[in-house]
Amino acid sequence: MRFRVHRRDARGQRSAPPEALYYPFHLCHDETLAKLLRRFAVVHFRDFMALRLTPLTGMTAHADRMGDGFPELLAAGRLIQGYDVSGSLSPDLVAAIDPDLADPRWRSIFHNALRTDRRFQRGLFGIRQPFRDPDDRLRTIPFDVDRLPLLCTDVETDPQEAEYILALIKTAAALVHTYRLALLHGLQAATDSPVHWELFERTRLRSRIELGNHLIVRKGY
Repeated sequence: MRFRVHRRDARGQRSAPPEALYYPFHLCHDETLAKLLRRFAVVHFRDFMALRLTPLTGMTAHADRMGDGFPELLAAGRLIQGYDVSGSLSPDLVAAIDPDLADPRWRSIFHNALRTDRRFQRGLFGIRQPFRDPDDRLRTIPFDVDRLPLLCTDVETDPQEAEYILALIKTAAALVHTYRLALLHGLQAATDSPVHWELFERTRLRSRIELGNHLIVRKGY
């Protein structure tokens, strides 16, 4: 892939085009990458997010990176990767996640997507689809991250409820990492997942996060 992007300011002078952080996944479709490279000078990718949710609950990281398939873009500096977002939930990360879990509008977007969006389901559970018709009470069940250890050790916990809450935390954590990385490195945010765009837009507007949020439309792939 070879792409050149130029911008001009109000005086007609060339200006540096923006750079983007792709979210919420660590890989994207080749067609999406091509669209990103037409719009942005550089596209940044995080590593797989392997959260350690409790001492006994966590995810295994995937070693693959976007640059594995595009070494020429990596060498040319059009693709940057290697942002580590794995590990335990720090207190400041928990404090940033909880407002999403307490937001009725955010929760409603998440719940509806879990019922109807196959790609959203696969992003959370792989090929399994345990929430084709989740109990509607899960939409409004009160929850914050500090309750997670109790939930994981309570033998009476409904397995569907436990998986649902873990999915909530994973989704919210991915968005927090997105805006923190983007703000830290002066990037804009971009995704080809309409659900994640809508969730992030809700978080961004509610928390008054001044950050560009772009949706890359997928057609035919």
